[in-house]
Amino acid sequence: MAKAKKRILFVASEAAPFIATGGLADVIGSLPKALAASKRFDVRVVLPLYEDVKAEYRKDFRFLGSINVPLAWRRQYCGYFEYKLDGVTFYFVDNEYYFKRHGCYGHYDDGERFAFFSKAACELMSFVGFYPNVLHCHDWQAALAALYLKTYYCHRSEFSQVKAVFTIHNIEYQGKYSLDILEDVLDISNAHRDLVEYDGAVNLMKGAIECCERVTTVSPTYADEIRYSFFAHGLDPIIRRNAWKLCGILNGIDYDYYNPQTDKALFANYSAEDVSGKATCKKQLQRMLNLPERNGVPIVAVISRLASHKGLDLVKAVLEEFIANNDVQFVLLGTGEYEYEQFFRGLAARHPDKVSANIAFNGDLSRKIYSGADLFLMPSKSEPCGLSQMIASRYGTVAVVRETGGLQDSITPYGAGGNGFTFHNYNAHDMLYVLREAVELFRNKKEWNELVIKAMTSDFSWSKSAESYGQMYIEMTK
Repeated sequence: MAKAKKRILFVASEAAPFIATGGLADVIGSLPKALAASKRFDVRVVLPLYEDVKAEYRKDFRFLGSINVPLAWRRQYCGYFEYKLDGVTFYFVDNEYYFKRHGCYGHYDDGERFAFFSKAACELMSFVGFYPNVLHCHDWQAALAALYLKTYYCHRSEFSQVKAVFTIHNIEYQGKYSLDILEDVLDISNAHRDLVEYDGAVNLMKGAIECCERVTTVSPTYADEIRYSFFAHGLDPIIRRNAWKLCGILNGIDYDYYNPQTDKALFANYSAEDVSGKATCKKQLQRMLNLPERNGVPIVAVISRLASHKGLDLVKAVLEEFIANNDVQFVLLGTGEYEYEQFFRGLAARHPDKVSANIAFNGDLSRKIYSGADLFLMPSKSEPCGLSQMIASRYGTVAVVRETGGLQDSITPYGAGGNGFTFHNYNAHDMLYVLREAVELFRNKKEWNELVIKAMTSDFSWSKSAESYGQMYIEMTK
């Protein structure tokens, strides 16, 4: 007789391809798909039905029915919709008062919105008759689902065997609120106040860490880093106290979506077996950005949110020196803090034949840069996982990264037989030294081509990560 599949229910605030604002959406769009492909798991995902969910998918959602969700003294309408994609069942929670507005986050009542969503996710289990072996909650927006499960629903027999996992995608965002809204808004009994109270406030991430059987982060190094105050944004005592349930599993990327052989955004397609198309991508990128069409000059690229913690203070300190003293070209794509936008605009104005500054968010151009550049610079001060260095490597653009978080776990130094270039200290001239090393190697075509192939053939697929998650689910539900 066939072995019964383990049942996994993901609770998250966004997922590609329906609605995406960052890396969380990539994970929720890819990890359930990879788990379902293994045939060992019945994987389902519950999401809010935002107004901005893409219409091309929304038009095919199937309405399952509605209930009233209890949230403290309120009884709020909740409609459930269903959509199946890549072997995964997606459920969408509908309430126009909370979700019929532009944008996922940043509203004055986000605490109440995601409390309702978390309660609706728990109520969904009874509504559809799907009681998972593991409830997997992601980031603070879904933290209350774990808290409600372990303080309220667990007293009902059908919920008593449901285990909970909480994944920290970025510990900086913790869901902090005034204790004044504990009961009336968040529907947390004062009897359970100690689970969420921290530093004089409600801290939803802290509550989930305390309640769950397992806590994961998105890379092994980040799991170690957040034990320390420099990285933990105040939660390091809670992390250390719960270290026995903590592990780090490196994210992957969707190899079907990020594929230089089939990507329609590229000027030419190519593969690790035949990289000749990459030269066409480079030439056409230079032409598009009004840079001299020179194949023998390395293009160094940065695709990033323009913020200091992304290492852009290091870039600002030495990039002019690097540009002036080396025969290179530099391409930037991103938006963010005014200081950095103005710096890169000024640099492009002073060096129009060497620098292209694209202050924009442009998915199509990002693919053209990933495929057309030679080096990809990512010098973050902290980086829970990072996907850009993996995407760049997949497209044969060699990553130069600082050794932190997922950057350290995915990119290893060329001198030690690795797939890129790394530096350890958060120091602008350490970064400059490594950049110069990379440019020197670029002149040695034989060794450079070998490094490009090594980068392209590094395994950043979700299959490896999904295997690690799968083993964790099986172990915790024995």
